[in-house]
Amino acid sequence: MTRNFGFLVVALVLVASTCEAAIFNPISDSHRSAALQLFSVSDGSFGSLEETYEALRTFEVLGIEKKVDTRTSTCATVVDTIGSPSSALKDLFQALRINGILKCELNDEAFKGIMPRIKDAINDSHSLLDYYYSIGGLMLIKDQTSEVAVHLGDADRIFRSIKALSQSDGRWRFSSNNPESSTYAAGLALETLAGVVSLASSEIDHSLLATLKNDIVKLFDGIEKYDDGACYFDEKIIDAHMHQGSLSASSVVVHGLTAFVTAAKGSLNLPGDKILGLAKFFLGIGVPGSAKDLYHQIVALACLENSRVSVPLILSLPATVLSVSTKDQLKVRVNTVLGSAAPPLSVKLMQIFRSGSKDASVIDQELKFDPENAVHVLETLPKNVDVGKYIFSFEILLHDPEHKKIYATGGRTKVPLYVTGVISVDHAEIAILDSDLGSVEMQKKLDLSGENAVALSANHLQKLRLSFQLTTPFGHTFKPHQAFLKLRHESGVEHIFVVGNSGKKFEIVLDFLGLVEKFFYLSGRYDIQLTVGDTVMENSFLHLLGYLELDLPDAPEKAARPPPQPVHPYSRYGPKAEIIHIFRAPEKRPPRDLSFVFMGLVLLPFFGFMAGLFYLRANLKNLPKSTVPATFAMLFHLGIAAVLLLYTFFWLKLDLFTTLKALGFLGVFLTFVGHRTLSHLASTSAKLKSA
Repeated sequence: MTRNFGFLVVALVLVASTCEAAIFNPISDSHRSAALQLFSVSDGSFGSLEETYEALRTFEVLGIEKKVDTRTSTCATVVDTIGSPSSALKDLFQALRINGILKCELNDEAFKGIMPRIKDAINDSHSLLDYYYSIGGLMLIKDQTSEVAVHLGDADRIFRSIKALSQSDGRWRFSSNNPESSTYAAGLALETLAGVVSLASSEIDHSLLATLKNDIVKLFDGIEKYDDGACYFDEKIIDAHMHQGSLSASSVVVHGLTAFVTAAKGSLNLPGDKILGLAKFFLGIGVPGSAKDLYHQIVALACLENSRVSVPLILSLPATVLSVSTKDQLKVRVNTVLGSAAPPLSVKLMQIFRSGSKDASVIDQELKFDPENAVHVLETLPKNVDVGKYIFSFEILLHDPEHKKIYATGGRTKVPLYVTGVISVDHAEIAILDSDLGSVEMQKKLDLSGENAVALSANHLQKLRLSFQLTTPFGHTFKPHQAFLKLRHESGVEHIFVVGNSGKKFEIVLDFLGLVEKFFYLSGRYDIQLTVGDTVMENSFLHLLGYLELDLPDAPEKAARPPPQPVHPYSRYGPKAEIIHIFRAPEKRPPRDLSFVFMGLVLLPFFGFMAGLFYLRANLKNLPKSTVPATFAMLFHLGIAAVLLLYTFFWLKLDLFTTLKALGFLGVFLTFVGHRTLSHLASTSAKLKSA
């Protein structure tokens, strides 16, 4: 119970402290597991062509070999889509993207067949999406075959047509008919223009490229930023159909940016902290809960991994909780966003901030690099670091000056760190004091690291005092996050008091005279329980110290009554009280001979009935000879026999309601067959008389 309580306290305070700093970890195996769960195969495919590409691309980036499971069916769909003259432009684009990953068996004739359609679509384009699918389709054909000549002779005109949709703030419109600008559209436009530059048969006008680079700078000027350094592109709601979230908008912008920088082959002056901030935004999401979000996250990180603008380097800690009791070492890891190794560099611990304080200790100490485990290690913590919550400030220093143009380190990185230890609990004692003189009536020493079972007694004119000391492994006074004393009456009523700190000692004094109303004048036994816990206290505890026999005065008439105690929800499932029942003695039975005489009297009417039939000379001569009347006559007699049998069962076994229900059905049956039988006899008798 003590261990669980400590973990609970740690979890609560960790959540409350996340706003101070943040830890960003590169892509891990948890993302691979999530990808296998989110991108599930149904009927041999992932769904639509777009969903199939997103799944395959995510698997490709994460290195998941699952393409064989759907290759056959997916390639068949790709071949049919590209070969069909009625396929939509978007479907052709998605099919070519899938083919770029799976390398389906498509010959050059298939590419040549769709080339005129795509070029016609470029000339007829009126929206950004039309340009995006058509230019993207030509780029995919260029990448997948060298036998088909793919180029744009009027690249400048197409570039200007797309550029006409841009806005002054760096955002873009989806079409000239739509005045609303969109960040998501800006990402699509950058990727499309990158394709125009790559497909141009002649060099694009430099003024157009310079204007576009200026638009990119404006777009990054409007980037949003969190306190932890994460940056993202916000998206305005255009309509319910076209709206994209911050994750998808930021991902598409990153994809378009890296595509344009690769195609333009020029420098783009963007702040490295914003590129690193975008990486922190995507990594700070953790593992998304939807397939679409996971795709946008992974694709954006893959673009940043291979970016020609600047490659972000992520500083992370394998463990953010260090124990001074076990002398844990501080370890720092530096990787790219996908977990690849970083270039040669050094990591320095620059400053240490105490949580909740603006004062910092200047350290400026370089960590030792462990090449075997690829981590930077601080073997011993600074002497001024005691048990508590801290924020460590690190700085990454690249060894090669040329790497500063390639990688983004973002200056100093602040990481929250928890230094834990075993807290010493000393000089614990509990005492009963005299209310007037303050003299000690009864005093007991406590061992808060073990078991206690003190027995105390007091009245309303006395006081209870509990005191103890808490010290860290370095001998400093420790103030825990929680220190509670609980008194629980035998009726279930609980009272909780906060244990205060007075200098180096924790102490609480309960004056029972002032607490009689709070205790509802309940005399009797009170269990004493002490709770001390903190996130950095490895030995947080919840101990039962013993009990107190408290004698309080009788409650006045208008005194408050104790509240009703809640009933445990599982109590109704427990064992019930045993029911003790004594059956009455059975009645005395009559003699056996008398029972036989009674049975004879019961059977006497039956024998009388049989004698009456014999006396009346009953016979079966009038039984109908024809098939149908004879059948009804037999059913009539069988029905009478069934009624007699029912009476027998009623006597032996059946209850009254069951018997009446069955008798009702038999009565209807006898009425029907009896009426048919008697009608036949009556008609036969009438014919004999008329003859």
